[in-house]
Amino acid sequence: MPQERQVYIVDDEETISRLLEHWATKKWGYQARTFATGEDCLEALAVLPDLVLLDIMLPGIGGVETLKRIKSRYPDLPVIMLSAQGKVDVAIETLKIGATDYFSKPVDFAKLEVSVKNAIQTHDLAREVTRLREAVGKPVHFENIISDNGAMQEVFKLVQKVKDNDICVLVLGESGTGKELIARAIHYNGIRAKDPFVVVNCASIPHDLLESELFGHEKGAFTGAHQRRIGKFEQASGGTLFLDEIGELDLSLQAKLLRVIQNKQFERVGGNETLTTDVRLVSATNRDLVKMVSQKMFREDLYFRLATFPIMLPPLRDRRSDILLLAEHFLKKFAGEVGKTDLGITRKALKLLYEYAWPGNIRELENAIQRAVLMADGPAITEKDIPMAVVTFGSHEDANNNSPLTLGPEHVRSMDRMKEENLRQALASTNGNIVEAARKLKIGRATMYRLMKRYSITERR
Repeated sequence: MPQERQVYIVDDEETISRLLEHWATKKWGYQARTFATGEDCLEALAVLPDLVLLDIMLPGIGGVETLKRIKSRYPDLPVIMLSAQGKVDVAIETLKIGATDYFSKPVDFAKLEVSVKNAIQTHDLAREVTRLREAVGKPVHFENIISDNGAMQEVFKLVQKVKDNDICVLVLGESGTGKELIARAIHYNGIRAKDPFVVVNCASIPHDLLESELFGHEKGAFTGAHQRRIGKFEQASGGTLFLDEIGELDLSLQAKLLRVIQNKQFERVGGNETLTTDVRLVSATNRDLVKMVSQKMFREDLYFRLATFPIMLPPLRDRRSDILLLAEHFLKKFAGEVGKTDLGITRKALKLLYEYAWPGNIRELENAIQRAVLMADGPAITEKDIPMAVVTFGSHEDANNNSPLTLGPEHVRSMDRMKEENLRQALASTNGNIVEAARKLKIGRATMYRLMKRYSITERR
C-alpha cells in the first residue's frame, strides 16, 4: 500500500487509539494521525486524509456531530464509525448521515481492514470520475475518439504529424482498440479529407475474391465475371484506402500489393491495361507481423513498406482512466437514443466496469453499456444490468459501494445534472466564494466560470 495514504484516527481512549494506529501503520501500510477530540480532527482537515476512523463517544461535540460537520464540508471523504455501544439505531443514524461503515468494539480488524481498503479505493474512483468529468469538456477528438490517457495523447500527436503526408501508415493494436477510427482520423483531418475513404477488411473477404475486390476485374476474367468491376484502389482514387486485418493477406496477393505501393500501378484481374493509382494507404492488424515475417508468412519487404510510419494503440486495460470517460460517453449516447436522458449509474456498477480487463477493448465496453442501458429499469444502471462476464471478473463484492457517484438524494441523477448539483453545492457551502468553491472542487477558476455560465449560475455580488 502506498505510504502517502493517510488515515485519521479519532478516539479519546489512548489504548484503543494506539492499537488502531498500530494496525493502520504496521499491518496495513498507511500513515496515521491520532486525535482525542472531534474538534482537533476538524481543525486538521485543512490537509485531507484518505479516510477517517471516528469513535462515537467523544468528549466535546461527540462523534455523530463530528461526522455531520465532516460531511457538510467534505461530503466525499470516507468515514468509518466505531462504537462500544453497538446500538442498531445509532449505526443507522450515522449511515444516513453519510458514514461509509460502522463497527462495534472490540473491532474485528480483519473485517475493518477490508472495509478501509474498499472505502479508499472507492474514494479514489470517485475522485477519478470527478477529474474525468472535468476532462470530458476538453478531450482530444478525432471523429469519435475520446481519450484522457497519456499514451493516447501521443497517438493523437502522431496522427497530427502524418495526416498531411502520403507516407504509408500501419496501425497496430488488439481487436476493438479503435484502429479504424485512427485511420479515419488521419484521412478526415488531412489534405485528402474531401476525397473518398474506402475500407477493405482483408479477413472478411475470401482469398480468391480479395484480388478482384482490391484491383477490380474485366468481364469474363473468371466464372461469374459478367461485367467489368472497379476495384477499391480505383474507388479510393485521390483519397485513402484502409486495409484492415492486413496480416490475413496470402503471399501471392502480398506480392501484388507490394508492386502497387512501389510503382503506384496495377492491372485489373483478366485485364492488360496498366492503371495508375493515387491513394493514401493506411493498414492495420492485430497480429504480430514481425513474427509472421520470421515464420515466412508475411513478406519482409512488404512489411517495411507498410510500416514506414507505425502507430501502436494501447489496449483498454492499459488505459484505465479511459474506461470511465468512455463509459460516460456511451451512457449519454445510448440513453439518449432510447429516451432515458436522466439515466445514471451506481458506484458499484462503475467500479465493476473499471476493474474489468476488457479483452474486447472499446468495442466490448460499448456493447456492455448499450446492453446495460436497455436492461436498466430504474433511474440508474446497477450491477444487475452489467454483463455477467464483467460482474464475475471482480475479486470482491462491496455492498457499501452501491450508492450514487455523488452524495445527495438517494436516487441516482444523470451525470450532467450531478455535475451541476456539485457545483451549486460547492458555491452554497462557501457562500458564493468562487475561489474557495473551485478549490473544493479541485478545478481552476477559468473552468469554474465556464461551468457557471453553462449552468446559468450567476455570481454573487
